[in-house]
Amino acid sequence: MKVAVISLPDRQAHELARVQSLFAAGLQRFHLRKPGWSVSQIAAWLDALPARWHGRVFLHAHHGLAAHLGVGGIHFPDSTASTETVMPRAGCASSRSCHDVGSVKAALGHHDAVFFGPVFPSLSKPGYGPATNAELRDLGRLLLARPLRDKHTDVFAIGGVTVERLESCRAMGFDGAAILGAVWGAADPVAAFCALSDSCRPRADIPSVSMEAPT
Repeated sequence: MKVAVISLPDRQAHELARVQSLFAAGLQRFHLRKPGWSVSQIAAWLDALPARWHGRVFLHAHHGLAAHLGVGGIHFPDSTASTETVMPRAGCASSRSCHDVGSVKAALGHHDAVFFGPVFPSLSKPGYGPATNAELRDLGRLLLARPLRDKHTDVFAIGGVTVERLESCRAMGFDGAAILGAVWGAADPVAAFCALSDSCRPRADIPSVSMEAPT
């Protein structure tokens, strides 16, 4: 399984330094999501980040910057009407958020990743989630039945994912987990990421697929 980390939505002290420490610890996919920020604020954030890390950043807004600053990809919200997108440059990946199985099905094969959730009660948004067991059963069936052409789209679980819940995500058929609260809510975000990453390593004793999320 893979781990993506999503930024907190507002300005954070020492965020750039911590993100660089996450990259040094092995993070391959950082989602820069700052809903209230202008294009100049996002550009300044990226300018302050050493260029060697730009390829691991995914932008949630101001996608035009991707053409000039060499970011790894761009991300679309669930409200995006079409899965047909024009990439800002060759090699720029794309991902999108999905909150229902139909949206996941439509996105498979069109994006390199999909974030589905909330799978569990959100840590960063109290009272938000989880998905119903019926939704998770339907998603599990869809993931198991994916044709080869759709398997290049990684499906990430999002919402309330913790170290203790990663094995359940694996059993439900997810390819990875997108993390916010479990990293940024920890006393040591880098140590929290490392624990999550270690738990995502392949294991010989993976349980059989379950279509329900435990509490």
